[in-house]
Amino acid sequence: MHQSGEPRKAAPQQSQVLPLLAVAGANVALAFGPWFVRMSDVGPVAAAFWRMAIAAPLLLAATWSLRQRPIASARGLWWVLGVSGIAFAADLGSWHVGIHQTTLANSTLLGNVATLVFPVYGFIAARSWPTRSQGVALGIAVAGGALLLGRSAELSSRNLVGDLLCLAAGLFYALYFIFMSRVRERMAPLPALALSSITSVLPLLVAAWLLGEAIVPHRWGPLVGLAVLSQVVGQGLMIYALGKLSPLVVGIALLIQPVVAAAIGWVVYDERLGALDFVGAALVALALVLVRRGGRTPVQLAPVGAQAQRSRDG
Repeated sequence: MHQSGEPRKAAPQQSQVLPLLAVAGANVALAFGPWFVRMSDVGPVAAAFWRMAIAAPLLLAATWSLRQRPIASARGLWWVLGVSGIAFAADLGSWHVGIHQTTLANSTLLGNVATLVFPVYGFIAARSWPTRSQGVALGIAVAGGALLLGRSAELSSRNLVGDLLCLAAGLFYALYFIFMSRVRERMAPLPALALSSITSVLPLLVAAWLLGEAIVPHRWGPLVGLAVLSQVVGQGLMIYALGKLSPLVVGIALLIQPVVAAAIGWVVYDERLGALDFVGAALVALALVLVRRGGRTPVQLAPVGAQAQRSRDG
């Protein structure tokens, strides 16, 4: 669901077919995450725990099969991985609780707004002002988010709480990016993703237990789907595509995710969207596209490992 802010090198036209299919598949896969959370028979934070607990060993096994030595490459980075794991656990916990209290479309859109927070850190770290296009993008995002929140408040106070939780998840995800940007400088993408997933497992389990949630599932299908489709397939395809496509193409492809989530919500839960919802969604999506076109953001807006993948590929 999260992309890079730096320009890519132009690739031959014939080499773009697989990356385009990958980024489309990634967004479709990630859009099913909220539905799996709702279908699970455990608590929302417990669902986040199982998402990571099932996915982490698969990702770790993949790194070993590729002989990437994740443990050795993490030397000196364990405390950073630990903090990032806690931040990611807070992100998933907040987001999963919010999914139960708002529409699937809103949860996906407001979760994607997380990438708009990260440029602010980049501007502060670089002691620079945003370009005009970046400033416009941030303003559009604020307007679109406010429109979605206002629409939710009119329909249901419960939706408003869910929207705020999804926005909080975005802040935690931005914090996760800040710490993982250091990890990505020294680790390849797959080991970084695997180890950060592992460090988030225990915090999520403790949080689910403290909240008194049902943890042991009776139906494993939704949780396995959440782990494999969202965490392994979705994130894996996205990392591959990020090294091949321009930020603009990836940003436009993001529109697939809320559209698929809204379609699922409409068909399965009769979550019909009004005119203001479409306007707010369009504004947020437009901002996500525009913010990726600016070239002055010093820190990557990318999933874990995307920067390391680009540096390793040269």
